[in-house]
Amino acid sequence: MSILVISEHSAGGLKSSTLNCVTAALKLSDDVHLLVGGSDIDNIVQMASQIAGVAKVIGIDTPALDHQLPEVFAPVIAELAKGYSHVLAPASIFGKNILPRVAGLLDVQQISDVMEIISPTTFKRPVYAGNAIATVESKDTIKLMTIRMTAFAPASVSGGSASVESGNSSSLGAEGQSKFIKAELTKSERPELPSSKIVVSGGRGVGSAENFSIIGQLADKLGAAVGASRAAVDAGYISNDYQVGQTGKIVAPQLYIAIGISGAIQHLAGMKDSKVIVAINKDPDAPIFQVADYGLVADLFEAVPELTSKV
Repeated sequence: MSILVISEHSAGGLKSSTLNCVTAALKLSDDVHLLVGGSDIDNIVQMASQIAGVAKVIGIDTPALDHQLPEVFAPVIAELAKGYSHVLAPASIFGKNILPRVAGLLDVQQISDVMEIISPTTFKRPVYAGNAIATVESKDTIKLMTIRMTAFAPASVSGGSASVESGNSSSLGAEGQSKFIKAELTKSERPELPSSKIVVSGGRGVGSAENFSIIGQLADKLGAAVGASRAAVDAGYISNDYQVGQTGKIVAPQLYIAIGISGAIQHLAGMKDSKVIVAINKDPDAPIFQVADYGLVADLFEAVPELTSKV
């Protein structure tokens, strides 16, 4: 039984989400193959071959896969998938964009947001915004799964000695219905939100985009990533790249500080697996206090600057 993991990479390096997927794949089989697509991928392929537990790295070196457009990449994956029992991708925007298309091409049911592997056919995944956990069994010949990154520790980036193979696909000659125009990337010196050990998030209670600077100041003192609730994003306080929740990013840091966040169920679904949750809110009845390990009922405009000054 061989497992194919679709690697997520950018800026010449593998993303940590790929390492989480490798760990999940190793719970299914010790024959894990990693697919890397794009041009000038020699360095990425070399990095991938060093990941502990990976048996083979398949590199498809072509400009057609440079931006990993789902309409172009999905047929390639579908063609390769026929030689595997399971195909895994991270439950990130990348994986959520590509794998449903692969499922359509293969006429199989995708299993989304897998958080536990019970057996090669049985898995656990959250439903109802994480308020219930469903145990699902798949009878499909090829099982397509997106993996919740926070549920699996990242595989070690060293110690592996995978073989490297040049891949190809007859699907690459087909004209896609979309094309890459440009990328507008958010640049920040802070850690990436999904992989940061500390996250400081602000909500509607912050009041404005200008006030959101106090969230950033505390995050910078702690070496943390900045997050936000959907209410803060919808109000225009910060871009949706920072949204934590059911329709945003799923995080499980060592420390999550929720400031001015009421604790709507959709937000809790994205952060309630954090190891320690600290909430600061002036409303003592805010739902966030029900999941917080430490709660401070206070005006955030007084409490947060004071906390920042003492860090």
